[in-house]
Amino acid sequence: MSDLNDPRVFFAAERTLLAWNRTSLSLMAFGFVIERFGLFVTILMPQHNMPMQRGISFWTGLAFVLLGVFVAVFSTVQYKQLLRTLKPIEIPEGYRTDPGVFTNLAVAALGIVLIAYFFHGV
Repeated sequence: MSDLNDPRVFFAAERTLLAWNRTSLSLMAFGFVIERFGLFVTILMPQHNMPMQRGISFWTGLAFVLLGVFVAVFSTVQYKQLLRTLKPIEIPEGYRTDPGVFTNLAVAALGIVLIAYFFHGV
């Protein structure tokens, strides 16, 4: 439990959550670019009449997206654990703590949708 009685502790935790949110988005975007670049290279190959197959770019891109989903969920859990340690005086009255959590969980859900797209939409 925090003994500082200072709302700056809460705001620092919220900034950290949002920094992790940006990190998870970046990981997912990088994974998407890697996966799509592999598809682009496959299309440009002279033997394009061969059936599409999943190569290293697919699995690498998938790994980055999965890592982004994990980061979003893990950072949300960590933030909620920290909130439980704060005293009511450290969270400004009337301030909503849910938007950051909702945003992170929405990013994680969209990452899962992106993974499903990888498997079904070549």
